[in-house]
Amino acid sequence: MPFHLHFGESDLLRFRFAVSPLWETQEAVRTLARPERHGYHLPWLRRVRDAAAGIDLGPLYLLMPDAGHNPDFLCPAPLSALASFEEEIEGVRATSPEAARTDIALALADTPGAARTPAGRAMLADPARAVRELADLLERAWRALIEPEWPRLRALLEADVAYHSRRLADGGFERLLGELSPQLRWGEGAPDSGSGGAILTIVGTHGDHVRVLGGQGLVLMPSVFCWPRVVSGYEAPWQPALIYPARGIGGLWTEAADRTPEVLARLLGRARADVLCALDEPAGTTALAHRLGLAPSSVSAHLSVLRESGLLTSRRYGHQVLYERTPLGITLAVSQLLTD
Repeated sequence: MPFHLHFGESDLLRFRFAVSPLWETQEAVRTLARPERHGYHLPWLRRVRDAAAGIDLGPLYLLMPDAGHNPDFLCPAPLSALASFEEEIEGVRATSPEAARTDIALALADTPGAARTPAGRAMLADPARAVRELADLLERAWRALIEPEWPRLRALLEADVAYHSRRLADGGFERLLGELSPQLRWGEGAPDSGSGGAILTIVGTHGDHVRVLGGQGLVLMPSVFCWPRVVSGYEAPWQPALIYPARGIGGLWTEAADRTPEVLARLLGRARADVLCALDEPAGTTALAHRLGLAPSSVSAHLSVLRESGLLTSRRYGHQVLYERTPLGITLAVSQLLTD
C-alpha cells in the first residue's frame, strides 16, 4: 500500500538533509532482529555479537512491529543537519508523558497481545518512567553497537548527503527523488485532495497513509541500516521525514587490505594506495584514519600528495573537508582492481 506526502509551495522551500546517529542506533537494534538484513552487515554483526548479547533489548523490540507504527518520539527528525547523539537523546528524554503514552499505545496495538504483556502494561501505566528507561536503553545500544563504528558510518552518510546535494543542484528536486529510490513517485496533487501542490508517493509500504506537510517541509535522511528500503512517517507534531538507503553500502565494512591490489600498493606505496582505494565514497581525514588504522597526520599527508598528483579533489562540507577521487583516480583504482 502507498504512503502519500502532500507538498505545498512552502514545503518545497523547506526540505533539508540530515544525518542522525540516533536513527542509525534504532535501526541497528532492528537489524539484529531482522535476519533478512544480516547479509548486508555480517562483519558488523560479528563484531557486536557479544556486546549485543549483554543488553536486554526486549522493550525496544516490543515497540518495533513487523508492520505498523513505531514510536516517533524515540527517533524524531534531528533539528540540525549534523546533530550529535547526545543532542538527539536529550530530545527523547524531554518527551512529555502524554505524547509518549499515545505513541507507545499506537506501536503496541500493531503487535497482537503486546499491550497485555507485563512490559507493555508497565509502559502504558507509567509513560514518564518508560521514556527514561527507553532513552537509557537507546544510549546503551549506541555506546555498544554504533559509537565504535560511527566515524565510518558518519563518513558514508555525509558523503551521501554531499553527493545528493550536488545532484539536487544539477537536476532539481523531482530528479533527486527518482535517484534516491525506485520506491518514490512524484506527481501533481489531485484537485479534491484538499492540499493541492504535489504528492510524493512511497510505494511498497505497509498501510495506506496520507500526511499533508502543511509548511513543515521534509527532512531527507540517508541510512545504512534501513537499506534497501525507504522509510517514512512521523505523525504530528513531529516533522515529516523520509529515510532512504545510503549509497556505498557495498564497501562499508570492507577493510583496506581487502580492497587494495598489490600492484597498486607497489606503485603508490601501501598506505597511499589504501587511502585511494578507501575513497569509494567521499570521506574526511578523521574517518579515513579510523577506517585504515593510521594516524590522522599520516592520512592528511597522503591525501595532499594524491590531490597534488591529480588523483583526488577536495571540498568543504559542514565541519570537515571531504576528499573524493577524480576521473583519473577512479580509472587508476578501478583498472587495478580489475587486473589484480
